[in-house]
Amino acid sequence: MTTLPTTPAPLKVRPGGGDRTWALLAYTAITAALLIFMRSTIADGPMKLLQPVLFGAFLLSMLFAYQWKAANWAKTIVYITGIVFVLPFMGRENASYFDLVIQILIFSALALGLNIVVGLAGLLDLGYIAFFAVGAYLWGIFGSPQLGQITGNAAYAHGLNPAYFWLFIPLAVALAALVGVLIGLPVLKLKGDYLAIVTLGLGEVIRIFANNLPITNGPQGIDGIESAPVPWLDKIAGSLGFAPEQHKLFFLYILVLAVISLIVLVNRRLDRSKIGRAWIAIREDEIAAQAMGVPLLRTKLLAFASGASFAGAMGVIFAAKQAFIDPTSFNYFQSIGVLSMVILGGMGNISGVILGAVVVTMLNFTVLPTLSEVLQAQFPNINQNLDPSKYQRFIFGFVLVFMMLFRPEGLLPSARHQVEMHQDDPPAGSLSADNHLQEGTGEGEVLSPGFATRGENERTGSEK
Repeated sequence: MTTLPTTPAPLKVRPGGGDRTWALLAYTAITAALLIFMRSTIADGPMKLLQPVLFGAFLLSMLFAYQWKAANWAKTIVYITGIVFVLPFMGRENASYFDLVIQILIFSALALGLNIVVGLAGLLDLGYIAFFAVGAYLWGIFGSPQLGQITGNAAYAHGLNPAYFWLFIPLAVALAALVGVLIGLPVLKLKGDYLAIVTLGLGEVIRIFANNLPITNGPQGIDGIESAPVPWLDKIAGSLGFAPEQHKLFFLYILVLAVISLIVLVNRRLDRSKIGRAWIAIREDEIAAQAMGVPLLRTKLLAFASGASFAGAMGVIFAAKQAFIDPTSFNYFQSIGVLSMVILGGMGNISGVILGAVVVTMLNFTVLPTLSEVLQAQFPNINQNLDPSKYQRFIFGFVLVFMMLFRPEGLLPSARHQVEMHQDDPPAGSLSADNHLQEGTGEGEVLSPGFATRGENERTGSEK
């Protein structure tokens, strides 16, 4: 009889690969050169389909700089090349690139906030976009002529001074966190599907309030929302060749980069902190976490408040960027979209969540619209029912189903989540269901006292 080992085999970790410094630099240089020098070629006609391909390929260079094993100086060169040179240059040549990058960063921040709630604490929140709406409407009301209509004061005919924009970002953080706590207090005793349904309902309640209250101007929305004036930054943008109408996008690009950098830093600190470990303990087993002294309600509320605060800050920036908001921007499908970014990219992993936001945002804002535009230009008489942009949710749903079948842990999952998703897979060198070694030198049948008998009257392995 073969004796089984009394101690489990150590967890095998895949090697991270060799040094990829020069591969990273070469990839960045090639994709940047293709994007810059082919910008005129891919501006019109069927070649326009290469726009999202080349742009996405270049964005991957910054992800590789974060993921690959490379020298720090090389990673710094990649980040500076992308953030300081290539992206501003492309945004100056074509403002749609700036707009797309800002949208990607906004949704990345939303996904990182939801990742705290879903990925770390394990709380399924389907009404997360409501916190985004709180921040957006807070600045939308005070930073637009809507304030003058509400108060009837001519001094506020154009809203508050746009310089108050800086004050409203921390106010939105505090208000969204407060709303997160108020929503979480009555519902966090629920679990699983029940929690998801209740959060969905509360998210819809906030949207319905926005759709019916006079203060939000109902379904007509709020327009004329101002952004903060930054004269010194406008001078820098002008000296770099940006047109006056691009100064606002240049300012928002710098601002969103600063905010997303702070959010990533906070996420990394939370993930490695005592409270981060408490969230993970609650996600794994609430009873065991409570037995170890973790205060469940307070810890869950902190997760809700932390995730909501990120959404509130980005809501202010979103309102300033769009200059118009209405309830349709904060419906149920937006919550599902942000949740899909987290699941698609990989729950619990910062770079994975950002990758999910990049993929989903580019699919919605550039890939399908560009494909639709090219098809209509090449085939003017094409049936409108074949417009790819009309099948956005179908294509997105198909991608999610494919991912859940073949890579349920996401594109770039955390090591912990990857092990969880494959914990039922028999590890290499262990006994399979047929009582055979998957790998190793043993060739015969291995009998174990712990395995059930195969026949009704068959004795156990220890008795054979």
